[in-house]
Amino acid sequence: MAQVMTSRNRRRNAVNNVMLTLTGVCAVLTVSTLFLILSYLVYNGGKSLNLDFFTKLPLSPGQEGGGMANAILGSAEIVLFASLLGLPVGFLAGVYLAEFSPKRLGFLIRYTADLLNGVPSIVIGIFAWTVVVRPMHQFSALAGGFALSLMLIPITARGTEQFLLEVPRTMREGALALGAPMWVTIATVVVPAARKGIMTSMILGVARISGETAPLLFTALGNQFWSAGLNQPTASLPVMIFTHATAPYEDWHRQAWAAGLVLLGLVLVANISARMIVSRGASLPR
Repeated sequence: MAQVMTSRNRRRNAVNNVMLTLTGVCAVLTVSTLFLILSYLVYNGGKSLNLDFFTKLPLSPGQEGGGMANAILGSAEIVLFASLLGLPVGFLAGVYLAEFSPKRLGFLIRYTADLLNGVPSIVIGIFAWTVVVRPMHQFSALAGGFALSLMLIPITARGTEQFLLEVPRTMREGALALGAPMWVTIATVVVPAARKGIMTSMILGVARISGETAPLLFTALGNQFWSAGLNQPTASLPVMIFTHATAPYEDWHRQAWAAGLVLLGLVLVANISARMIVSRGASLPR
């Protein structure tokens, strides 16, 4: 009997060691792949960055030099408009799903949001082109922001719902027992308790739409010059990366690497800034 138990323990230990080794190798491969991509981007993009890249407009094909100042500003405008449109709608939808929605209607909304999360971005671009670009008879930053907001809404809604559901029900019951209306309870108790998670889901949503290219090809299109307004074709970093990377000019390839590094840096700065704001807000006395 003792020999059987010893044999089983050895087999279990062997299986445990093998699985632990496999998971460790997979983790190392995942992290190594990420750092390899980042290192390659930093190496190729870093040596291509200069002051002209941030201050000058693109030059004509075949000419060396210039920059992507218009694309940097255009991306900021489009993402900002998409955030102003998509974040409030997604947040309120998440609050409704977590606090008010009937069972059947809530299931339908969640299912629709999950479907929207899985729709290819190029389909979102075609839809935005149909309902915004065609009636306006021109490409524009407004159309681009609208397309990106359609991708941001379901991400924010589902994230907000999940984090609100994590708030203990006893906190709601305590506020209601003190006589607070439901909307006051949600605004002053439930949402503040879940603010870190909600902010994180919003950050992830904005980070995702910041690098989307296909919807902007159908909506904002692009511009070699400064945009004359939000209702005009507008350059953006993802589209400029696409056009420069597929062009037959070596200098454009260099600028595409630099644009990729800048886009990654902007997303990183946004994440760090938001986390710092959230952490400071959490430490303030109430």
